[in-house]
Amino acid sequence: MKKIFLGLGALVCLMGFSGLSFSATAYVTDSFKITLRTGPSTENRIVFLLPSGQPLEVIETQGDWSHVKVLGRGDPPPEGWVLTRYLIERLPWKKQAEAFRSENITLKEKLNQAQKEILAIKQSNTELAKELEETQKALKDVAGRYNRLKEGASEYLKLKKKYAEVRSELERNQAVIERLTKENNQYRYSEKKKWFALGAMVLLCGLLIGIVIGRQQRKRRSYIY
Repeated sequence: MKKIFLGLGALVCLMGFSGLSFSATAYVTDSFKITLRTGPSTENRIVFLLPSGQPLEVIETQGDWSHVKVLGRGDPPPEGWVLTRYLIERLPWKKQAEAFRSENITLKEKLNQAQKEILAIKQSNTELAKELEETQKALKDVAGRYNRLKEGASEYLKLKKKYAEVRSELERNQAVIERLTKENNQYRYSEKKKWFALGAMVLLCGLLIGIVIGRQQRKRRSYIY
């Protein structure tokens, strides 16, 4: 009975490996190690044991044996013969499970990192929302100050215009005052000249009258003597 099961197992392995072509990549079957021999017979010397999942390159097949290169074991890779029924085309389940486990760990790490990034983004969004609110308040305050400044500027422009008008009027008045002052000074100077001339004439007339009167008195005295 045991031989029947072993035969069926070998048949299944051979059927599963029937599509294997030369220079194809194969793997040592699941769950146990197999021998790598120097030739296609159990009488040939064992080179070493190949663990489950060991990748091999199939060079040729002779009956129940396959000539293979052991990949990843040096350069050039060692060669030998193994029983074909212990080779499979797929990666062994154990290796696949290890790969899935490693990938699962990597995905968990990425998930944790993504969750941390999401949390950081949420915190950043909260901070940005707070900053946006403060910015909006500051903008509103600036808009209010701008409006007040605009109103003040309007009043300033009105005052500036009024100041320009008053200053222009003042300059005109100053010009009039200067002209009147100049005319007044000229008039006063002219009046002084007139009074000076009049005084000189009066003085001259008095002098002449004095001279005439003096002569007449001298003549009278001469007549008396």
